Amino acid sequence: MKILLTGASGLLGNAYAQAAIRRGHSVIALYNRTEPTARGIEQCVQIDAQELDKITALALEHWPDAIVNCAAISSPDAVDSDATLAEKINVALPRHLAQLSTHLGARLLHVSTDMVFDGHAAEPYRSTDMPSPMNLYGQTKLMAEREVLEHNPEDPVVLRIPILMGNSLTGKRSLHEKLLASIARGEKPQLFCDEIRQPCSAANVAEVLLELSERRDLHGIFHWAGAETMSRFEIGQRILKHFDLPLDSVQSVCKNSDSDFANRPSNLTFNLHPIVSKLKTKPATFEEQLQELTDIEPLRSTDH
Repeated sequence: MKILLTGASGLLGNAYAQAAIRRGHSVIALYNRTEPTARGIEQCVQIDAQELDKITALALEHWPDAIVNCAAISSPDAVDSDATLAEKINVALPRHLAQLSTHLGARLLHVSTDMVFDGHAAEPYRSTDMPSPMNLYGQTKLMAEREVLEHNPEDPVVLRIPILMGNSLTGKRSLHEKLLASIARGEKPQLFCDEIRQPCSAANVAEVLLELSERRDLHGIFHWAGAETMSRFEIGQRILKHFDLPLDSVQSVCKNSDSDFANRPSNLTFNLHPIVSKLKTKPATFEEQLQELTDIEPLRSTDH
């Protein structure tokens, strides 16, 4: 299968490229700044995701069997700081890829987020629950979902995912990398004890995306996440323990104690049915995710 992959240098995009190549697929990898490192990529193309005409020409040249969209401005702060750019990357690009995939007869897989929900539900969110994003980032991702389903009604997959664990190409972008960098600067990160998440490794999500790429009998919106739910503070504690660092390197705080954070989603956990029963890939435990974090030199400063 020939796959056109956007966002190929991101945490998930690079993991997906590696998984697809291992399975014998051909990958045309599009990236913005950092070149993907997955060995065996058929072609790496540096391209601005705003240049839709160039993406069209590339797609028509290769005529892929599947288009996988991992490109996004995924930081809520970055979206807030440049809403115009965020609309182009997070909304206009998925719309265009949906139109392209329909024209090509290609399988379309689009990555979305748990932040399309407000985090106020008493039960884990099902894929059929009504979204209600709390910030502009979540709003752009919800708009993208609707664009994808409208412009490719025949063969789309929207996969909503949580915060990701893993090793980024730059060593600066993933959850644990940012945490350890903050500690290395002498800071004591404050992590919320009352914000519940369901982290998953990029490698695990990549395997799910790959299965869905190959399974053209599955369509629509699906949820995927790790096997465990925990607070932001608990996530930080487990990361510190994994790297043999003092557990007091982070501080537990309640988001409701600061009005600036009171509206952050409280609980963004997912109900993974029915997709979890239809795939070979199973949700990764947090310990399995931690074991993947081998590319970061553990921080062992005597100051902590």
